[in-house]
Amino acid sequence: MNTMKMDKDHLLHKWLNNEASPEELEQLKADPEYASYVHIANASKGFDVSGMNSEANFIAISNKIKPVRQLQKPNVFSIVWKVAAVFALLLAGYYYTTTLDTSVKTEIAQTETFSLPDGSEVVLNSGSKITYNKKNWDDARELSLDGEAYFKVNKGSKFSVKTLEGTVSVLGTQFNVFARDGLFTVACYEGLVSVAFHDTLLKVPAGNKIQIENGKLVFNEPSENPSPIWLTDESHFENAPLRMVIKELKRKYLVNVSLENIDSTKRFTGTFTHKNLDLALKSICEPLQLNYKINNNGAVTIDAKNSK
Repeated sequence: MNTMKMDKDHLLHKWLNNEASPEELEQLKADPEYASYVHIANASKGFDVSGMNSEANFIAISNKIKPVRQLQKPNVFSIVWKVAAVFALLLAGYYYTTTLDTSVKTEIAQTETFSLPDGSEVVLNSGSKITYNKKNWDDARELSLDGEAYFKVNKGSKFSVKTLEGTVSVLGTQFNVFARDGLFTVACYEGLVSVAFHDTLLKVPAGNKIQIENGKLVFNEPSENPSPIWLTDESHFENAPLRMVIKELKRKYLVNVSLENIDSTKRFTGTFTHKNLDLALKSICEPLQLNYKINNNGAVTIDAKNSK
């Protein structure tokens, strides 16, 4: 057999696996390092290499690797919706602030004089409220009233005062409106006013006044006064229910009033002052044959004269 020298590494591999032929073994023994090979081979016989469980190792390694969160690309539609939402919010805020109504309110024993956006003047009686919109005023001179007010309206487009009892419309004039608890009175002092209530339309010229109670016309007659009496610190009534007169009294004086044994149908025509409670009570009670008493705590009791 040809004894040509074989590659040393290949020869060692065959020898360690007991695959070397006798000739190859002799060739290896002739190597000066043969003794070292034998020593290494004898020492490695005690090594024990355990079998590898590939599946278990894969699971163990996978459990130790933290998942990497994939970066998401920006969603163009999501960004557009967010921008649109912010814009809508800003637009809603602007609309709310620019369309917000303006209110003027008076408390007990208080009157308020102020000007509307067109320069028209309003005198608001005590316990009353007016609401209007500044932004839309040039398009519609319109306001709502709860209580009583005197108006000096500059000439221009239609001017409307809306109440729960009816609506008063003018182009430019001076007039007074009272609207409380079913009682609706309108007095015109200059020009002409139009009064709409319960499908009825009335024209009230300067110097006239009308009174409507619970939707029905009570009177339409000339007015004796050139301006509202309440502007001179007096309240005037014509055939008004007593309960309404007492409510007006309480709006002028911070006082509690009790009515005892009094006919609820009593009506009052007359005037009472806003500056003296005792005198005001006399003006109301004496024509109606009523007693009144101002108690130590300031409260007022009113009853019929024949009830004691």
